[in-house]
Amino acid sequence: MAIRDAVGAEGTRIVYRVTGPETGRPLVLLHGWAGNLRCWGGAADDLAERYRVIAVDLRGHGYSDDPGTGYDDPKAWAGDVAAVLAAEGIESGAVLLGWSYGGIVATDYLATYGTGAVAAAIYSGAPASIGPDVPGGAPGPAMVKAIPGVFDAAAGRAVRAFAVFGNANTGPGEDKGPDAQRLFGGSLATAPSVRKALFYRTIDNTETLRALDIPVLVLHGTEDPVVPVENGRYIVETAPDARGSYWEGAQHGLFIEDRARFVAEVSAFVDALD
Repeated sequence: MAIRDAVGAEGTRIVYRVTGPETGRPLVLLHGWAGNLRCWGGAADDLAERYRVIAVDLRGHGYSDDPGTGYDDPKAWAGDVAAVLAAEGIESGAVLLGWSYGGIVATDYLATYGTGAVAAAIYSGAPASIGPDVPGGAPGPAMVKAIPGVFDAAAGRAVRAFAVFGNANTGPGEDKGPDAQRLFGGSLATAPSVRKALFYRTIDNTETLRALDIPVLVLHGTEDPVVPVENGRYIVETAPDARGSYWEGAQHGLFIEDRARFVAEVSAFVDALD
């Protein structure tokens, strides 16, 4: 395992972790809103047995810099991802895997840089767009209920607002407690100003999806209360070479809710690439 960094857009330091064989296909993990590179838990370790897993701390999250700007700029998000790929010498063959907001970031990259360095994209509980009345970009009921409390600088109000998500990020089960606490702690460690900034942007990536010339896999729980399954279906209906795997009754954090199934479906898709 190696912790590295790259200089992203506007000189922003982007921290990322590399695990797995250096000769493996690059699998770039882009976490969601108020998350960090540790959110993937054991699923990242499983995937690193076969792939070169590059888990990124998005700007303002984890150990990456918070530049105070760029959160509403697709080119800034895209530039951060491009900087990581360049730092790792990746010019082709990468797979982008975005969870939740990470799906928007992945699509921002594809909109800006195209698919030259990317062989495929995976969306897990993720939209490709965001904003009022943007197709495929609506938040789910848990997210709506949590806003604006999750943006609050007062610790008590923020904690209560985050509690609205319940077990959405992990699925039910007493064994999910350590994962739930890790995700909860990472969310609270993300600055309130960053949490808020990510939601005050509008981007419709429909045309980017329509023009994609790479395979796309969508994994989405049918009971996802954070990102509605309709957002995942929109990606499948819009991208030319897309397939959907809809998990009946599952929620938002599929890689924790059913780690084995997540790893199996991601691996089968990646292994089928040319």
